[in-house]
Amino acid sequence: MIPFSILDLSPITEGSDAAQSFRNSLSLAQHGEKLGYQRYWLAEHHGMPGIASAATAVLLAHIGAGTSTIRIGAGGVMLPNHSPLVIAEQFGTLESLYPGRIDLGLGRAPGSDQRTARALRRNLESDADQFPQDVVELMDFMSKTPQQPVRAVPGAGLEVPVWILGSSTFGAQLAAHLGLPYAFASHFAPQQLMQAIQIYRETFKPSAQLQKPYVMLGFNVFVADTDEEAEFRATSWQQAFVNLRSGRPGRLPQPIENYRQKVGPAENALLDSVLSCSAVGSPARVREGVQAFIERTGADELMITSQVFDHVARLRSYELLAGLRQQG
Repeated sequence: MIPFSILDLSPITEGSDAAQSFRNSLSLAQHGEKLGYQRYWLAEHHGMPGIASAATAVLLAHIGAGTSTIRIGAGGVMLPNHSPLVIAEQFGTLESLYPGRIDLGLGRAPGSDQRTARALRRNLESDADQFPQDVVELMDFMSKTPQQPVRAVPGAGLEVPVWILGSSTFGAQLAAHLGLPYAFASHFAPQQLMQAIQIYRETFKPSAQLQKPYVMLGFNVFVADTDEEAEFRATSWQQAFVNLRSGRPGRLPQPIENYRQKVGPAENALLDSVLSCSAVGSPARVREGVQAFIERTGADELMITSQVFDHVARLRSYELLAGLRQQG
């Protein structure tokens, strides 16, 4: 099979706190490294009660210190929240600490609501419309021959690999134009998946970083020894997803029996959509689902997210999935 990687939101579970989330994140990264996962990424979100990875670069430094071979990175940094120079310095620092292991995924969503975005930037002069220019500026800061009078120290000359993240065709067009690898957020927004992949592959222009298109797709996986256990574990993520889309974000809740029978048609329609890029069940069922998704999309790599309340069960899910990949 194609390479698998890990996307971690560093979830804060009900009854727990961010400190425990960080311990769990390091444990997951170390587990993934031993199991042969390609890379471990953290996502930037702000003002979210159930997500602890707001200070993404800081947490990546912690993960890097506790691992030795797995690639680590941001999936992604929401660039409208930051100046390109600051991100170049942060990821130049990470690359200097852990050379050859750092990825920088860039997104144009705020990763928050407008009030939180204002608090992050103090004003809204930097916006998503400037994203392409900000990406180019950031890449220049990290290039071997920067064209700007200001230097990123550290950062200049380190050429940290840049990825474009997206959940629409905009990111696909930008990644193709710049000749960068493309990661699509199909694990929570699959609606434009196939259209975005087609646009990216058909309009891709080779670059110094990448000679041919490379697509990584987000995919939800919940594997357990039985279908019933996996379906039960997946209800934590389902509850959190429905709560978020209903304007009620919270900590990752405990799983409950028969969750989908307890919610209405609108909630079930929402879950049906996101479950189109998910595999839930025993190893046999998940293997079939993963293979079908790869065949449908032609993905070069899958970025696996598994929002499981119980940390031991979460590690077990990634372990069972790694075993499926090793079987070919």
